[in-house]
Parts: sequence; C-alpha cells; structure tokens
Amino acid sequence: MRALLLVVLAAAAVPGLAQPLLVGAVLPQSGQLADIAGDMQKALLLWQEARNAAGGLLGRRVELKLLDDRSEATASARLYDQLIEVDKADVLIGPFGSAATLTAAAVAERRRRVLINATGITSNTQRAGTRYVFQVPAPAAEYGAGALAVAQAAGYRRLHVVARNDPGSREAAARFVVQAAAAGLELGAAEAAPAAHIPVQIAKARSHDAQGWIAFGQPEDAADTIIAFKRFGYAPWMFLAQGAAEPRFVTLVGRDAEFAMGLSPYEARFATRGNTEFVQAWRKRWSTEPGTVAATAYAAALVLEAGVRKAEGVETERLRAALATLELETPIGLYRVDANGAQVGAKPAVVQILDGRREIVWPEALATAKWRLPYPRWDERPKRAAP
Repeated sequence: MRALLLVVLAAAAVPGLAQPLLVGAVLPQSGQLADIAGDMQKALLLWQEARNAAGGLLGRRVELKLLDDRSEATASARLYDQLIEVDKADVLIGPFGSAATLTAAAVAERRRRVLINATGITSNTQRAGTRYVFQVPAPAAEYGAGALAVAQAAGYRRLHVVARNDPGSREAAARFVVQAAAAGLELGAAEAAPAAHIPVQIAKARSHDAQGWIAFGQPEDAADTIIAFKRFGYAPWMFLAQGAAEPRFVTLVGRDAEFAMGLSPYEARFATRGNTEFVQAWRKRWSTEPGTVAATAYAAALVLEAGVRKAEGVETERLRAALATLELETPIGLYRVDANGAQVGAKPAVVQILDGRREIVWPEALATAKWRLPYPRWDERPKRAAP
C-alpha cells in the first residue's frame, strides 16, 4: 500500500502527468446559430492546441469541455450548472451571444465561479455589483466612440442617428446620443428605422440639415439605407452605418458601397499585439480568414490564460482578483475592466469602403488609410460602365 501511495505521489509531481486543467464552455453546436458560432469553437480549439504544444498551462494539460445549447439561450443556466457540478470544470468561458451570456452570468454569480464573458456586449451582462464575470468584447455602448471621433475631427456638428430595434443597437445609439450631446453636437433622439421607414428618416435629416447620418444595426440595414439614399438623391456629408463594416454589405450593394463607413470590433489587418501570429495560425489550421467571433473567442481564452498565470492557479478568489486588475493586449485590443467587470479598453474601429476595399480609418494607431470626406453626392460619382 505504501509503495502504491509513493507511485501516486510521484506521478502527481511530474508536470506531464498532472491533473488536466478543464475549461468549460457552452455554445451552439446545433440549431440556427451553429454556423455563425462555429468560429468560437474553432478559436477555443486553436488556443487549446497552442497551449498544449507549449507544455500546457502552469504545467497542466488543457482540456476543453464544450456543451451544446442547441441555439437556445435559456439552456445556458442548466448547462453551466452541469459544468460546475458534474463535470468539475476548473474555469469557465461564457456562451455565444448576449442573451445566453446573461443567463450564464447569473449562474456564475450565484455559484461564485469566474466566467469569462466572451461574446456578451449588452450592459445587462455586466450589471452593477457583478464580481465574477469579466467581459472581453467591446460593450455595445462603446460602439459609437469612433463615429463621434470622426464626426468631430471632420467638423460635423449636426447629426441624424438611427438604430435597429434590437437591444445592442438601441444601447449603442442611446449612449452615442448622450456622448454627442455632451460634446456640443446637435442631434435628435435615436429612432428605430426599418427599411419601410427610411424615407421618413431622410425627410427628417433633410429638415434638420444633418451633416452626418449615424446608424447602428446590421449589414442589411446599411444596404437598405444606401438603396433609399440613391432613390431619393440624398447624400449626407458623412454616412456611417455599423453594418457597413461587414463584407456582406459590399456584396449587397456593390459599387454603391463606396465611401460608406462602418464599425468593426475586429479586422484581420489590426496591428494589435499577437494578431499577426493569430491570423497566420488560424489560416494554417482552418484555411480561412478569422472574423470577429473567432478573434473575440481567442482573446477570451488569452485573457483566461493570463488570469490563471497571474493568480498562479484557478482558486476562485485569487483568479477573480487577478482578472479584475489585469491589463492585456489581445488581437481585438486592450483588455481592461471596470469595477463591474465591464470592458473599458477595447473599442470598435471605423472602417471605410475605399476603391472597393475595406480600410481601417480610425483609430490612427490601427489605420490603413485616411478617411475620405465628404460623402459624395450621387451625381458626382463615376457612372457605371455599360455591361
């Protein structure tokens, strides 16, 4: 018996035989969100492979325990309870989307377990008094920072603000209105404007003599706006729509996308620390370009790793304290949080379509081109060549 005990103790002392470090996460592996959430799983796998190839984390091999919520946000609470109670996960990474993150965060706070918020951007995921949930992506409320900076630099003071009718877009627009007003700009309250209402919004912008049109929403919203602009012969001096940063926007409107600005939490061309290596590793492993979901999930894993190293382990209170004071440069920007664990370091970049290419025009440190303003009138643009 004594000999057996010595063998067990000796094995525990060998780093290669140490108990694996189990990282638990819940994400859609089936259902309607599975395709767009697929890059989250790929990013966590890429990080796991890199860590284990380098000897693990604090001498422990990293293992992932990924549960399928079947694209149902309400399943997160039950599944995170399972990761804690049944699977005995050492550390947790949050699920896909703000709705699922909200329910997962409630479990983390109730069970007093650290959770890295990998994708939740709405403010309700990081409420006042939150202690165990730490946000990695830029919050929705910070999406307008670049729009405000560009408008001010260009000298545009009268702005028209529109938002898609969803929590993230409304939150981004509301915060932008407050910040713009504090900066002395003139604008009305943000309004939800589906495609059928865009002509009404154009009329309001014209009556206000708005110099800039700022919109928060999806690529389809930006495309619908462009189509209406052209139909009614309207062109503000500056057009910035959140969804115009996504490649799908250019596909929807073709050459009419030129000079539109958008908001992007991540670009593969970001000159951020570790991004070149991340992009190269992603291309080699998956033969595609990494997008926002991939980069944000990978950044979440890097934050978790740095927190564990700083805490010298996974004991909850030490890890919580480490993450609360951690500052880390990641591919999506700086990780730094406030007293409620909300991200205050990273902010989305401003992208502009120039000569058919998506260029980063703000912030200056990441810029690949200088913005071109004013947004040209439709009769000033080159005519399309005949087919």
